[in-house]
Amino acid sequence: MKKILIFMISLLMLSALAQAKEENTNYTFTDTNGKVYHAKGTKDGFIINELKNKIVFLEFFGHKCPPCLASIPHYKNLQTKYKNNIEVIGIEVQGFSNAELKAFAQTKGINYPTVAQDKAGYFVSYIAQRANWTGAIPFLVVVDKKGVVQFIQAGMITPAGMETIIKELSK
Repeated sequence: MKKILIFMISLLMLSALAQAKEENTNYTFTDTNGKVYHAKGTKDGFIINELKNKIVFLEFFGHKCPPCLASIPHYKNLQTKYKNNIEVIGIEVQGFSNAELKAFAQTKGINYPTVAQDKAGYFVSYIAQRANWTGAIPFLVVVDKKGVVQFIQAGMITPAGMETIIKELSK
């Protein structure tokens, strides 16, 4: 019993150290147009330097995922309607290369940055660890203008739900 207790305490300490290490860690990722983003892990989420003072909708999606595909028009509308206040970023996690994702985004008329998983570096792992994301898609993380995670959802969110989040975080 004592060995199990020591083992459990050791795991908790390692977990705490891993989380502490993730905070204040810098990440970079590149969208399909070649723009590089610099993100920094924080205690309460992450800050993307290029998107300071914007609400960020970070959507993990797949090119073969029906709910993900159904969400694209809603995100396009939000990006147009709130272009000065929000930024949608779609990270494709079903294996598209950068070139394939760029062609896909053009075909779908996507007006927000898209990122192939191989161009996201360790940022995807950081989000997965911090948000306890198991890989289900669509997966949405919303951070406020200060980089604090305000909303996490596995599964599709309705357009009305998206609007509510924006209104609440814009106050």
